[in-house]
Amino acid sequence: MSNSASIDGYLHVEGFDKFERDAFDKRKIRAAMRKVGLLVTQKAQMNLALGHGQDGYPVNRTGATVESISFKVSRSGFLVRISPTKTSAMEAFYPAYLHYGVKKGKKLGKLAPGKGKGKSNRRAQGARAAALAERAAGEWRIKPRDNYMADALQDSSSQVELILKAGFAGALT
Repeated sequence: MSNSASIDGYLHVEGFDKFERDAFDKRKIRAAMRKVGLLVTQKAQMNLALGHGQDGYPVNRTGATVESISFKVSRSGFLVRISPTKTSAMEAFYPAYLHYGVKKGKKLGKLAPGKGKGKSNRRAQGARAAALAERAAGEWRIKPRDNYMADALQDSSSQVELILKAGFAGALT
């Protein structure tokens, strides 16, 4: 399971780097990308729906996160992006809260008048760093969950590669 914002959710197909983009029929490339997008989207939705909070995935209560997972093929057609998007059913974009987590305690704000040092009401030296370290060491209000999107791509990477290689080979003009 991956729980990082690294390049885990990226797949590059080798073998077609030597060709210019103009050498490919973009309709066929876009069709292959749509096929791949649908495959990985369905896998991610299945991971989330069947996970039920196991394996570090979020619990599926209303289905809003599952329904928000969609794909979009880029304008050029050589890239597909699969991600949860904010829908009208969501008050806030909470897949981000689920992935990164939320710490307990409030953010460090301005000092109340008269609580700091001197005329400019500053904190004591090192007080801000100590308060930030205390908050970072504290408990999670919402624990970070595993990245079901990267796991879906990783699980279906062999199928994705086969579909894209066939799509690129058939699109050469």
